[in-house]
Amino acid sequence: MIRAALLPAVLVAGLGSGSAAQVGGDPDRGEALFRSDCASCHQVGQGARNRVGPHLNGIFDRQAGAIEGFRYSEDMMLRADAGLKWTFESLDRYIENPRVFVSRTRMNYVGMKSAEDRSDLLAYLRRFSADPANIPEAAPTAAAVDHEVDPEILAIVGDPAYGEYLSTECTSCHQQSGAASGIPSITNWPADIFVTAMHAYKEGVREHNVMEMMASRLSNEEIAALAAYFENIE
Repeated sequence: MIRAALLPAVLVAGLGSGSAAQVGGDPDRGEALFRSDCASCHQVGQGARNRVGPHLNGIFDRQAGAIEGFRYSEDMMLRADAGLKWTFESLDRYIENPRVFVSRTRMNYVGMKSAEDRSDLLAYLRRFSADPANIPEAAPTAAAVDHEVDPEILAIVGDPAYGEYLSTECTSCHQQSGAASGIPSITNWPADIFVTAMHAYKEGVREHNVMEMMASRLSNEEIAALAAYFENIE
């Protein structure tokens, strides 16, 4: 359940070409691209080490130049000192044309021009950055889902006390404090956003085995109660 997933599909800006990668690529195809384009210099996965380039475990939301013991180029460290963080957007731009994004980088790679290829590659790298990595709506590569819910369902006034009683299964994964660590926060969402997200799972519009199972067991009134509780949770 993530509010951002209800917004229009996120596009990230490319450099010069007008081409931008869209979230939600094919990680299996991305693995093949990694092996052909990246693996000669970078490692990722269990036991990954720095090679010509730094390892790429946990790359999303990592500050640039942050791997201890790796000797970065001077220009990369200048970007790091200026606050560069490796988000989906910045990685997409860097992979498209490394030497435009970071002048005099030691990365000897001409760039990946296809937005689809970049999206697939980043979806593969996400497997080593997000926990759990199989929730497509979670940052860092949130996949947008549009879904409409019957106004009569949205009009149901939920009982927050009943929602608190039902919430224990939610808070076994989602942190009640609102912290988001791999699993997105669901606290203080507007009730209509929460209800829409749950019904998207309930009706199979969003695909996630656990969430589809959980939502299918809840009545409209129970979803409304959970929404009322999480909307105003302290």
